[in-house]
Amino acid sequence: VLSLIDSSGLPYGVPLNYVLRAGTIYFHSIGVGRKIDAIALHNRASFTVIDQDQIDSGRYTSLFVSVIAEGTIARIEGEEWLAAFDALCCKYSADRPLAERQAKVSACTKAIGLKLTISSMTGKEAKELAGVSYP
Repeated sequence: VLSLIDSSGLPYGVPLNYVLRAGTIYFHSIGVGRKIDAIALHNRASFTVIDQDQIDSGRYTSLFVSVIAEGTIARIEGEEWLAAFDALCCKYSADRPLAERQAKVSACTKAIGLKLTISSMTGKEAKELAGVSYP
């Protein structure tokens, strides 16, 4: 979930597909709307990922792994965007032939690229997954 501040000063969270490359998180979007307006006003953002979440109903808990990244978000273009878009396609459509993925990237003219340059990142996981025991 990408969290921003909208034009009314209200928090705005939007679930997005993403890819992490070289310590930067990349997204794709349509170039208009509340998210784009919020980014234009405030370039600070946070992004939350719940990588694993398994309910353990008998213990009234869940086994989870999560991370929160904070930083600045900006629109990207050119070669950086093409590389990020290709990485997104590879992550989410890895089962498709390479030539098909490359054609989709080249043909897509409506999507824009966004990048979150991470300034801080924290994570948390269930103690059972971390191999930690508490009294």
